[in-house]
Amino acid sequence: LRGKTMNTFCPIGPAIVTPDELGDAHKLGIRCRLNGESVQDSNTDQLVFKTGEVIEWLTQFITLTPGDLILTGTPPGVGCFRKPQLWLKAGDVVECEIDGIGCISNKVVDE
Repeated sequence: LRGKTMNTFCPIGPAIVTPDELGDAHKLGIRCRLNGESVQDSNTDQLVFKTGEVIEWLTQFITLTPGDLILTGTPPGVGCFRKPQLWLKAGDVVECEIDGIGCISNKVVDE
């Protein structure tokens, strides 16, 4: 939870799509690039829990309303688990892309 709830975190985009626009949400390429270099490259068919399972489990504890976002895990390649570790720094550019949705690019800034 901590990793997805910090202030200034959680850029969403470049678009939010509806299920009928997206197709099979469990067959989408998902990638992350750091300064143009691939650091994560996977597919949503690798998700440990499918969307319906996550919603079923989550709604035992909270009420979901239209527009709510559910943030889950991430593909292999997270910087803290690399050897050597890889940490973001001011000036880095992170691009995240999911097939059928698009690519969002964010520049890391020093607070």
